[in-house]
Amino acid sequence: MDRDGQPVVLVVDDEEMVITSVRAFLNLETDYSIYGFTDPEAAVKHLETHPLDVVISDYLMPKMNGIQLLAKAKELQPEAARVLLTGHADKQSAIQAINEIGLYQYLEKPWDNQQLLLVIQSAIERTQLFRTLRDKIAELDSAHTNLKDVQARLIRAFL
Repeated sequence: MDRDGQPVVLVVDDEEMVITSVRAFLNLETDYSIYGFTDPEAAVKHLETHPLDVVISDYLMPKMNGIQLLAKAKELQPEAARVLLTGHADKQSAIQAINEIGLYQYLEKPWDNQQLLLVIQSAIERTQLFRTLRDKIAELDSAHTNLKDVQARLIRAFL
């Protein structure tokens, strides 16, 4: 989510036309903040400092392939959903991505806009649920620590 509470989507593809098409469609259909990069290394730098909800990456790109990029995304922002959008329809790559990086979805080009929108919407919901769960776990950990402190003080007071 960005500062205004809008979901954030990052699209990485070495073809500017793909980024432009996805951005234009999402701008028409949603109020999401959309960032696009043709250079995967620049996208990784963006991931280092900008929280986001969904990362969509092409598979075949120069310098870094989509699985490598999404592995960096998992390392930097583990809660963000990772989607591979590729014209390289290789089931072995999809299986590798699922196993190695916890791929949320594998879509082939040319994509169906409505399917892409549904995938992104459900990916955002997943990311938000993970963040809510993380926050609840942190609250429980804090409450547990406070309870242990109170118990220790009570034990010391009665000894």
